[in-house]
Amino acid sequence: MIINILAGGPEEQLPELKSYLENDVLWVGVDRGVYTLLSYGIEPKMAFGDFDSVNDEEMQFIHTKVKSLRIYKSEKDEPDMELALTWAVEQKPERIRLFGATGGRLDHFLANVQLLLRSLIEEWSSSIEIIDQQNLLYAVRPGTHQIKVDEQKKYISFLPIAGAVENLTLSGFKYPLKDRHIPATSTLCISNELIDECGTFSFTEGILLVIRSKD
Repeated sequence: MIINILAGGPEEQLPELKSYLENDVLWVGVDRGVYTLLSYGIEPKMAFGDFDSVNDEEMQFIHTKVKSLRIYKSEKDEPDMELALTWAVEQKPERIRLFGATGGRLDHFLANVQLLLRSLIEEWSSSIEIIDQQNLLYAVRPGTHQIKVDEQKKYISFLPIAGAVENLTLSGFKYPLKDRHIPATSTLCISNELIDECGTFSFTEGILLVIRSKD
């Protein structure tokens, strides 16, 4: 099972949502993302938020269409996305994809990246991705990982997000590395590209944020 979560980020940053309508997918809406899903003809299984970004007419429409609606006060400890993601993780899906999680407010975007990091530190069972019109982001633990060519997103960047990364090796890339120490503040691994159909990257310590981007 896959759970797709749509938050309230700018609609112009969204990919084509209907390309993610697999049979084994559950959709979840967050705040204004609930209304956006409904406007695309997608009825979410669950909806979360304080709904401070929708007007009264839009909220009434949401009430008529969504059966499972969890409304929270604006003054709370967790952002709406975190509340939705916590529920999604409890369902134990194979993958969780976050949409509408970039653009707009930087604090919200950085908080969503923090959730990627948290998923690894707490060893959640689901893999989590952030996807927008131009980028796909995910975080990985130490080990050896494969990555395939995607002509739509040919640029690949690696950023350390939990301290230094040790012994980073890149094989099959335009700019290869061998057992390289990557400090926490390094920008060395921005905008690489694959030269093989499938490349590998490996490291022994730290956590990497992997970003695949269009031109």
